[in-house]
Formats: sequence, C-alpha cells, structure tokens
Amino acid sequence: MILSSASPASVVLTIATAAAYAVPAAGHSRLSEQWARRALLAAWLLHGLTLGWALLGDSPRFGFAPAVSMTAWLVLTVYAIERQMFPQMQARWALTALGSFAVLLALAFPGTPMHVATSPWLPLHWALGIAAYGLFAAAVVHAWLMQRTEQTMRQATEPHAGLPLLTLERLTFRFATAGFVLLSATLLAGVFFSEVLYGRAWRWDHKTVFSVLSWGAFALLLLGRARFGWRGRKAVRVIYVGSLLLLLAYVGSRFVLEVLLRRTA
Repeated sequence: MILSSASPASVVLTIATAAAYAVPAAGHSRLSEQWARRALLAAWLLHGLTLGWALLGDSPRFGFAPAVSMTAWLVLTVYAIERQMFPQMQARWALTALGSFAVLLALAFPGTPMHVATSPWLPLHWALGIAAYGLFAAAVVHAWLMQRTEQTMRQATEPHAGLPLLTLERLTFRFATAGFVLLSATLLAGVFFSEVLYGRAWRWDHKTVFSVLSWGAFALLLLGRARFGWRGRKAVRVIYVGSLLLLLAYVGSRFVLEVLLRRTA
C-alpha cells in the first residue's frame, strides 16, 4: 500500500466522494427518487473531480487502482444516461457501492508518477484503453442484469419491474460491440506506440498477451452472435471471460508490478 504518496487534496476529495456515494447506497429505500438522483449526481461530479486532480494536479499519478476508479466512473456515466431513457433501470445500489470502493482503492494505491509522453500515440493509447474498459464494464453490468432477470423470470419469485430481457440483451451486445471497436483501436495505437518507443511493433509481455486473448474472445462472441445466434448464458460466459482477460491485461499486470513487486515500470 502506498497511501502515504497521496496528496492531502486527493485524500479530502476521495473521502468526500466515498461519503457522497454512501448516501444513495445506504438510503436507497428511504430517499425519494428525486433526492437519490441528486445524491448520485453529486457523487459522480466529486468522483470526476477526484480523477481530474489525480491526473492533472500537483503530482499526476496513474496505475491499476486509478484505472479501476476511472472505469467505475465511466460505468456510472453510462448508467446516468440510461436512466434518462429507461427509468426502470435497477442497478443504483450496486453501482454506488462500486464507485465508493473504486475511489477508496485509488486512494490506497494512487499509482506511479506520470512522465512526459515519449510518443504522441501514448495518450491516445491510454484514452482508448480506458474507454474500452468502461464499455466492457458496462457490458458486464448489463450481462449480470440480464442473467438476474432471466433467473427471476424462471423462478417466478417476484414480478419483474426492471428492463425487459430482450432490451437488456440488446444493450449488452451494443456495449460489447462498441468496446470491441475501441479495443481494436487501442491495440492498433499500441502498435504505433511500441514501434516508436521500443523499435518493434509488438512487445510480447503479459499486457499484450492478455489484451490479444481478450480481443479474440470478444471477436468470437460477436461472430457467434452473427453466425449462430449466440445469446443467454453462453454469451454471458464469453463476456465474463473476455472482460476478465482484459482486466488482467492492464489492471492485473500493474497490480503485480506496483503492489507485489513494488516496481514503477
């Protein structure tokens, strides 16, 4: 744990954000819809400010935990937009808990100092990669909601009040498709970045291997969907596997370097 490297401003912002997320999470059954929405908006804004300070403040840092925090923020952004179109969307409690955990994790492990980019492709590579993480995380959330909805319908334990199953399935594959496009662009930008920095297009480290395996899993998913009509549990399993591989690509490798090996690169 490298909590001591976090700035006082980061500590204050993180604690405020975690507390703001706790309000709609703890009071989801007592708050009115309007006040719950306002509390979630305040937490989302504080979360964005916390991320901005970590990246642009006095001592910019980045690592596996900030990547998780940024991914959670992007998922919450997607949720906020979807709630406008689908008011019956039911995932607020789980997502606020995710947001609170993510900002506290980034406080405990703020990452390593960011250096001036040696290639113009590096910022693009990072931006595309984080955006792909966010879209695939949104696909995972929707796949989980789809699975839960299907189980509820089969068991008939309670009336279903959330999104229809087919709507969830359609949204899941839309996010998976968009994430696949961004992941492809991320790998392409990584080729140019590696060519400039290391003199070769591919650097076969753990991050590259897991990223390519994840790309292959989602390519198989979309092909199976288009050619064989994959859906339901089979599609959900592939989404989980592909997302786990992608998580291991950057977050997993950086966790090993920063926490287990205590290295900065």
